[in-house]
Amino acid sequence: MSRPTVFIQANARQMLGARISAESFKRASRNPDSFDVVIMDAADYPRLMAPGQSILRAGHIRAWDPDDLQSFTPLRFAPPKLMNYSGKAVVVDPDCFGVGDVAELFARDMAGKAVMAVPRPGHNKRNDYIATSVMLLDCAKLTHWDPDKDQDDLFAQRFDYIDWIELKREDPATVGFLEPEWNHFDTLKPETRILHTTKRRTQPWKTGLPVDFTLRERGPLDFLRRLKRRRYEPHPDPNQEALVYAILADLVDKGSLSKNELVAEMAANHIRHDSLDLIERYRGWNGLPAAA
Repeated sequence: MSRPTVFIQANARQMLGARISAESFKRASRNPDSFDVVIMDAADYPRLMAPGQSILRAGHIRAWDPDDLQSFTPLRFAPPKLMNYSGKAVVVDPDCFGVGDVAELFARDMAGKAVMAVPRPGHNKRNDYIATSVMLLDCAKLTHWDPDKDQDDLFAQRFDYIDWIELKREDPATVGFLEPEWNHFDTLKPETRILHTTKRRTQPWKTGLPVDFTLRERGPLDFLRRLKRRRYEPHPDPNQEALVYAILADLVDKGSLSKNELVAEMAANHIRHDSLDLIERYRGWNGLPAAA
C-alpha cells in the first residue's frame, strides 16, 4: 500500500504558496514522518499548458488560459493515479494551510466512501455545492479517475468543467462529507484543522500587489468597483497573515527557501514586497487561537 500523501496543486503563480502549504502540514503534525507531501506543478502536465484550448463551463464555451491563477484545478483528480490507485491521499489547493494534524484525516474511517470533502450549500447559488479544494481520497476506489483521459475529454468539451470539479459526475453514494474545519474558508479558530485563504483578493502574502486574476463584472457599477480593486487587499484577520509568515520564516531558517529565491518571487509579484520584513516580524509566532 502506498504511503499516505498530501498532494498540493500549484502553478508558477502559486508555487510559493504551495511551498508554504507543504511546510505547514509537516509543521502542524505530531508525527510529520508518517506521511509525504507532494506539490503537483501544472507546468509538468503539457495537456494543461497547450495554448488555444477551450472548455465547457456552466454550459458555455470558455477559453482556457494556461497562465490563469487557478490553472492547476484539473490536478485535483491526479492523485489516485500518482498513488498507483492504492492508499489514502489528501489533495488541497495551494492556499490551504495545515493548522491541525492531517494525520487525523489519514486515520479516519471513510465508511466505504471513495471521496470525502466539505459541503458548502448556497455557495455559487448551488444548494448541493461540494468544495473539492480539500479532499480525502481512498485511491483504490477511484480507478476511474484517469487524469490523461479526463483532460483530453475536458478540452474536447465532452463534459462540463463545473460538473467535474463539483463531483457531479460521481455516484453520490461514494461521496462523504468532512466537517467544515477541514476546509475553513478564511477562518482561523481553535477548531480549524485546515485554513483555506480562499478569497483571492485578500491572500495574505499578496497584499498590495497588482491583481493578477480576472475580476468578473456582473453589473454596470462593477467597472468602477474594479478600478478600486486593482491591488490585493489586506486580509481582515491579521492572525492569518502572521501564520503564513511564521511558516515562511521556518522555510527560510531551514534553508528550504533562500532569500535570493524570495527576492526573485517578490520581483515577479508572486509575493508582497515587504515579505523580508514580515518574516522578521513573525518569526517564531505561535498566536493560534487556544482551544476552549
